[in-house]
Amino acid sequence: MKAADDDGVVDAVFAIECRSLPVDHAFALSAAIQAALPWFADEPHAGLHTVHGAASGAGWQRPEGEDAMLQLSHRTRLVLRLPESRLRDAAALTGQTLDVAGFSMRIGQLSPRPLLRIASLFSRSVIFEDAADEPAFVAAAIEALRALGVEASTMLCGRNVTLATPQRSYRTRSLMVTVATPAQSLALQRQGLGEARKLGCGLFIPHKDVGDLRSRADQSFERRS
Repeated sequence: MKAADDDGVVDAVFAIECRSLPVDHAFALSAAIQAALPWFADEPHAGLHTVHGAASGAGWQRPEGEDAMLQLSHRTRLVLRLPESRLRDAAALTGQTLDVAGFSMRIGQLSPRPLLRIASLFSRSVIFEDAADEPAFVAAAIEALRALGVEASTMLCGRNVTLATPQRSYRTRSLMVTVATPAQSLALQRQGLGEARKLGCGLFIPHKDVGDLRSRADQSFERRS
């Protein structure tokens, strides 16, 4: 796997001290970050990766129930997807303690992480407002990918999961796609799909559970690079 050349968008990875969080913490975490970084809400290319513990695996499963909790390890990180020009501004989080739905999250050192040229990408939560069922969701995803110039050779979506905010609830689905070229991979990671990037939706990360498919794709990418 090769890191992106200066593509202008990176993941800002923060060490954190936080023992547990509610599973449905997206709104609370986003609000805490926006309070600490007022520019975050209006930065069009900024997004939030929600926090996932070991029980949530690659995003296909997670603890369930109204009061379900994520138990976090010392290896858990807070990750923001940001324009590279915002890294210095984001570093202001270091040393702060955020209140996330009543749970304390102390923010440690920031480490920038470049996006990767990898064929198989995964988003835990994607929102397409008008997609009432799985076929409509897939059709909306195909249309959105084509608008970015991305063709998916493989697409697999998960079941509906509700994301709650004080104003409303969203229906989301996870989505795994395999793309054809490094340029398409970077475009999808930079732009994302659907709505609510600040709530952790529509952001894609390398998929870790595709086995031989990923190996073949990586080798193909290396030949093209």
